[in-house]
Amino acid sequence: MDKFFAKFANGAAHVAGTPIVFLACVVLVLAWGASGPFFDYSENWQLVINTSTTIITFLMVFLIQNTQNRDGAAVQTKLDELIRSSSADDIFMGIEKLTDKELEALHDRCEQMAKDSAVVLQKTKAERAKRATKPGTHRHSA
Repeated sequence: MDKFFAKFANGAAHVAGTPIVFLACVVLVLAWGASGPFFDYSENWQLVINTSTTIITFLMVFLIQNTQNRDGAAVQTKLDELIRSSSADDIFMGIEKLTDKELEALHDRCEQMAKDSAVVLQKTKAERAKRATKPGTHRHSA
């Protein structure tokens, strides 16, 4: 059942996102609007579009959410594998399960490490520039 629903949800979300389906929906709404005078803009005429759009929206929310949940889980799994197989800090694996406060603390840590790296980089650049301007030093080009 899970596999069937996953295939169905992916297929429905894919089809619903195509330009032809969007265009068909626009044509349907225009046809409904144009039919108003024939039905004297009655409550039943209004009820048709309201009920139709509500049902479609209700069902599509669940299909799209299911697709996004699976896509998100797949991306997280891929990122975790990249982290695991690299020299990156393993602390980043599974961080999507942390609380907002824990995520903020980890983000702050990363920002501080980036600032520290920028300071070291600036010092290195300044040292290289100083060496390059010393008398008697020659830069050789390859």
